[in-house]
Amino acid sequence: MLGNNRIGVFGGTFDPVHVGHLIIAEVMRHRLALSHVVFLPAGRPPHKPTQDLASNTDRVNMLRLSIADSAHFSVSTIDIVRDGPSFTADSLQLLHAELEQHTEMYFLMGQDSLRDFPNWRRPESIARQARLGVARRPGVDVSVDDVIEAVPELNGRVEFIEVPLIDISSRQIREAIRTGGPFRFQVVAGVADYIAEHRLYFEHAITNGSHPVAPD
Repeated sequence: MLGNNRIGVFGGTFDPVHVGHLIIAEVMRHRLALSHVVFLPAGRPPHKPTQDLASNTDRVNMLRLSIADSAHFSVSTIDIVRDGPSFTADSLQLLHAELEQHTEMYFLMGQDSLRDFPNWRRPESIARQARLGVARRPGVDVSVDDVIEAVPELNGRVEFIEVPLIDISSRQIREAIRTGGPFRFQVVAGVADYIAEHRLYFEHAITNGSHPVAPD
């Protein structure tokens, strides 16, 4: 059980998790008065190409290394270990089963994701289960009224948060590694060492998850 608290859920592929993810999670935790943030790495479909990408195991290990020093962060592997497609509505329902009654849940996302939210699978179910904590993104044009019109269950359940503009992306980090560019300090030190040790994202490197997931 995570306890009777206001909880944030931060989903993503985290391939790899970088300092921008951590800064956003911490700012959202503070501004939304969250007692805890759960990182929810998405499962990778078996048919998706794996070359130059990290396995589920590696992504979870890197997340756990990144948050090891924070008592306010944890990782849930529910989307990694379960069969079939991972839909947010189902994930939140499973997380709710682990929480104490009356726990309030916030699903954390960027402003660009809010724009696409009506096209998600069962957005009305997501809106009923969790409020949305939305990180503002410069240059992203989204009409909240239009989103609420499409998903009326969101009315009064969207909170915008100003976060520092961190121009780092997982894709850019993977490209830097493949081309021999600098990437250290864009991820925490333990993750940089993990990437180097397991040759993640290097040219022709394919990971199969043969090394064990780090313990909780």
